[in-house]
Amino acid sequence: MEMTVSGFEYKRLSEIDIEDPFFDSLKRDYPGTENSSGFTDWFKKKAQEGRKALVFEDEYGIGAFIVLKEDEKEAIELEGRTLPEKERIKISTFRVSERYQGKRIGEGALGLVLWKWRDRAAREIYVTTFAKQKSLISLFLRFGFVNCGQNKDGEEVFIKSRDNVDLSDPYTAFPFVRGRFSHAGYVIIDDTYHDTMFAYSELANNKKELKNKLGLSVRNGLTKVYVGGSATIDYYVNEPVLIYRKYTGEGSKQYRSCVTSYCIVTNTFQAKRNNRVLQSFEKLKEIITNKAIFNEEELKRQYESYRDLTIVELLYCGYFGAGNNINMKWLKNNGFWAKSGEYPTKVHLSGEQFQSILKEGGVNVSNIIIN
Repeated sequence: MEMTVSGFEYKRLSEIDIEDPFFDSLKRDYPGTENSSGFTDWFKKKAQEGRKALVFEDEYGIGAFIVLKEDEKEAIELEGRTLPEKERIKISTFRVSERYQGKRIGEGALGLVLWKWRDRAAREIYVTTFAKQKSLISLFLRFGFVNCGQNKDGEEVFIKSRDNVDLSDPYTAFPFVRGRFSHAGYVIIDDTYHDTMFAYSELANNKKELKNKLGLSVRNGLTKVYVGGSATIDYYVNEPVLIYRKYTGEGSKQYRSCVTSYCIVTNTFQAKRNNRVLQSFEKLKEIITNKAIFNEEELKRQYESYRDLTIVELLYCGYFGAGNNINMKWLKNNGFWAKSGEYPTKVHLSGEQFQSILKEGGVNVSNIIIN
């Protein structure tokens, strides 16, 4: 999963300037103890070993830096007890620059890490951090990590286990999908918006372009907001949906419109119904900020002109990737698409149908869906 989409890329530590001011806080937090080496010595050692990091960079330098230790089978030493050896991935370093606080870069980086963990099929993934890193701890707790105690260096140890996934909430369940649900459905998104919102859902021979300045936060985060003009809400919280990229160009859509991704619905509400305002524009802006592709002007136009305005919040759980996306023709031929006169968002897919589509998209269903 060494992707360069969305501003993240894997780089060798030997290619990274340790003198970048980004690393100053890590040098202060980890000067070295009798139990572990300092950050600078650790960095230089891992650079010599050829270790890589997941890095987000901009014109000011490094904005995020994540290092994983894979094939971890060591016991975890805690104060008062020892966790036995188990196949684990360790998040050795996870740091986001203060200038990106609130920009959802951390959420996106954690998503990449958890996708990698899922695909490697290790039993657990864990991270250690000092208690003062409150925003970071909040992020890990939201995604289902559990505080298991302190290590000998005084760091809190947070573990997420695939043997004990909390399926009651889409975030704690991520990157897995709860198997027992009533039905799945489709969310239809125009290609011009889709390619920024769902940055990892690549299409063959398709060059991505950032639609507007909101794109950075929208494409890097895992939480997405769909704004539509439906008079009814056809989605249910904690149930899956398939993201359908609607081709808006010339020519046949049967082969160019396709399912690219799958999400879990995390929230739904109507801001307007039959021209009756149910949510003020200011409140609506506050709710969907940094999660929807529309800028304030576009959102205002929709708010004022749409008779009905429906909001669906989604958690981006996975994607098929270039060459694996499923076009409308296949969906129709296999009975998974709307019947004549029926709009696709009204389609209710059974669990078996949803899994069949995932399998056609190259997804290892047994590694994704948990009952």
